[in-house]
Amino acid sequence: MTMLDLDRPESIEALSPEALVQEVLRLDGKACITNSFQIEDMVVLHLLRQVNPEIPVLFLDTGYHFPETYAYRDRMTKEWKLNLISLEAKQSVAAQEAEFGILNQTNPTKCCELRKVGPLMSGLADYDIWFTGLRRDQSPTRKNLRKVEHHTLPAGKTLLKVSPLAAWDSKQVWNYIVRNQIEYLPLYDKGYPSIGCQPCTSIPDDPNNPRSGRWSGQKLECGIHTFTEKE
Repeated sequence: MTMLDLDRPESIEALSPEALVQEVLRLDGKACITNSFQIEDMVVLHLLRQVNPEIPVLFLDTGYHFPETYAYRDRMTKEWKLNLISLEAKQSVAAQEAEFGILNQTNPTKCCELRKVGPLMSGLADYDIWFTGLRRDQSPTRKNLRKVEHHTLPAGKTLLKVSPLAAWDSKQVWNYIVRNQIEYLPLYDKGYPSIGCQPCTSIPDDPNNPRSGRWSGQKLECGIHTFTEKE
């Protein structure tokens, strides 16, 4: 029986990532993790696999990822024997570009909606618990993030969104990666602190704002963490 009290956020905030993962996985309901194969997601996945090695790993295959991301995804999927589920847009990249042009240049928000938000909102409908690698210090848009939140999908289903690393900083994430000898995406060694689709990811000018290298600084979120309604 879980000791998690969802009505007492302060007690949840006091839990370590390891303890929170263990307690949440004792709850009734089907759990998954969204994973872009960045370091935060790999830390949460590493914690989850110690309790449930078969947890579904949802990967948003936009068709625009770096070659290094695809190679690393395939390597880690094989090495960790991941239950990987690729979520794809209704249109192929070629079909979308034929209809709308290069949206990541002209309308990146619409591109994200078609290739990320839509597929994820559909994919999450099968689950009750959603684990993420979100942290408060990643962006001003995430500063009020709670470790456990109830979110309602556009279709009306409410699920539990869990961010075990919400209170961590990047140093703590890297310490965990090194301590547990987890291979990481090689793009970090090239200077990318936040990694998404290749056309919309650059090395940021401001080292104190790692997500400023995303979407040429036009926005900070793709939408997958803003399209659900937080209760």
